[in-house]
Amino acid sequence: MTASSTRPGPAPRAPRTTPAHAVTPRPGTCPPVPCTASYRRLGRLFPALRVHSAPPRTGDGWLSGADLLAGPDALRELIAHDARQGLARYGRPLRPDVAAGFGLHRFTWPAALLFTLPWFLERRVPLLTPGDVSIRRATGELTARPGAFVCLPDDPAAGLPDARTVADEAALAAELRAALAGFLTPVLTAFRPAVRRSPRMLWAMATDAVVEGLWYVGGLLGEEERARAELSDLLAPAPAAAHRPAAPRASEPPALPAPTACAPGASASFTPGAGFAAGGASGTDRARASCCLVYTVQPEEMCGGCPRVTRG
Repeated sequence: MTASSTRPGPAPRAPRTTPAHAVTPRPGTCPPVPCTASYRRLGRLFPALRVHSAPPRTGDGWLSGADLLAGPDALRELIAHDARQGLARYGRPLRPDVAAGFGLHRFTWPAALLFTLPWFLERRVPLLTPGDVSIRRATGELTARPGAFVCLPDDPAAGLPDARTVADEAALAAELRAALAGFLTPVLTAFRPAVRRSPRMLWAMATDAVVEGLWYVGGLLGEEERARAELSDLLAPAPAAAHRPAAPRASEPPALPAPTACAPGASASFTPGAGFAAGGASGTDRARASCCLVYTVQPEEMCGGCPRVTRG
């Protein structure tokens, strides 16, 4: 599937809305942990999703990324959770691949914000693996283990031991793409047998989750247009690769459709339990790269930006 031909061109970036905080601690105090300011702001804006800067948790409803990838039991339980919710919501069972697709989206949507929101607000990219993350779907909570991150040379946090600097904004965006790819590749591999999609379509689903998450939160911040412009720039394929078939690489995900304006409609967002809530921050939709297959149980709930609608 291809993007709408109405992709906006790159727009000048506005100044970051949350300046990077100085990291020189007062005597007798611990230095602040980079990226946590973004996570705290997310919790204030969107209480349905809270991020704790902490090691992964297990038990009491927590699922660690390591457990999700280690064996089939944790993945089966995550998918069964969505199957039960689908039955309760729609009054009919979900197809197994549809339940798996819902589970993949509801894991990827909040997890991607661990990377994209610090980049958007602070110009910092945390280097997280699935083993650094855990999620508790019932309460809308995640943990992210603090560790290495990438930033710009003028960032006050650049002198921290875990910091790695890159030359400019373009290099930082490349680090974000690579970090997302490194995190998502094993997740998509684990989900693929249950979702029953091709690798390219799995990347399309992941791209939709990445875009929708930051676009939604950007709307809550009052900066939806900046979020749309920066995501378009971030995910637009390089000119030399624009006409080549996209395929997952170790360094970064394939070039996939960036955000494009579409007809007004409902946007998908993460909420505890169900995982979706109709209505974005501004009601603006986009032409999605993939179909979530909700039409298989509720045809009237087809997204306004579904490729089955926008591309026939």
